[in-house]
Amino acid sequence: MGSAIADVAARAGVSKATASRALSGKGYVAESTRQRVVLAAKEIGFVASPNAASLVTGQTKNIGVVIPFINRWFFGEILEGIEQALLNRGYDMTLYNIYPGSADRDRVFDFFLARKRFDGVIAIGVDSTPEETERLLRLGIPLLSVGAPVAGVRSLTIDDAAAGRLATEHLLGLGHRRILHIGGPVTGDDDASVQGRRLRGYVGAMTQAGLESELSFAQTAMSVPGGYEAGAHSLSDPSSRPTAVFAACDEIAIGVMIAARRLGVRVPADLSLVGIDGHEYAEMFSLTTIEQKPRAQGQAAVADLLAAVSGEAMAADVVDMPARLVVRASTAYARANADAV
Repeated sequence: MGSAIADVAARAGVSKATASRALSGKGYVAESTRQRVVLAAKEIGFVASPNAASLVTGQTKNIGVVIPFINRWFFGEILEGIEQALLNRGYDMTLYNIYPGSADRDRVFDFFLARKRFDGVIAIGVDSTPEETERLLRLGIPLLSVGAPVAGVRSLTIDDAAAGRLATEHLLGLGHRRILHIGGPVTGDDDASVQGRRLRGYVGAMTQAGLESELSFAQTAMSVPGGYEAGAHSLSDPSSRPTAVFAACDEIAIGVMIAARRLGVRVPADLSLVGIDGHEYAEMFSLTTIEQKPRAQGQAAVADLLAAVSGEAMAADVVDMPARLVVRASTAYARANADAV
């Protein structure tokens, strides 16, 4: 049976205002007092009403999260980091899946986000159009992007162009010249998407090495099946086969590796492979990768967003998150006669 906040206050020996602050987490309360109030609430079975608390604080204790994919490792890792960080701080999360090209995408931006009250919104890896970004900004609440930069919005992400360049330079340093880049679909401005920026890094490294004539790019889905399909097609002809592949994500790289094995192409003796992400299976497949920490990115996003919810200023800048090259057994020096194959 629930009890009023007055009963909690009386049992803890504090005022109703102090009890409310202790249970809502808003406003200063000494830690010893907070613990006394929490214990009193537990003893009498009091559960604070989020709706009632929002009337007092003006906050809903709910964060909206928009995500393009929920079944891919990178996005799932960020989402888990966000969810755990919000739970630790007593916040709820409402999730919207805005798959690119889906009929419901416009409805989420135009209706659902505007209708439901949130204290803030986090966009996970959303390559939003300027119009979609404007709709989010019109909500008038703290907004943060993680996993992909969004113009005019604080964004936590790795430098994708630098990651693409680093992956390609690693292969160039091993003596490879016929380097194929396999990435996601790129349309229009190459800076408008994660895939486009990673492609730009590849092109920049190859161009600087004087290998414009060797530029080769295959588009596929950013997934293991996508990598398998692109790998099966690109590796099937020995006369045009690349000696190395830079994959835009580890899932593509793993798919290419599976295709190579089925075609009898040895990794790394015949083909070197490098990806991006630091997938949980990368070590199992001995995959060289540009490792990032998506779960930590999600946790950092929550910390920054909730600071803004509490009134701290939040700059609309891009914060480069850590990424490093992890070399494993999927890359090796090019064979001396590789170009003669």
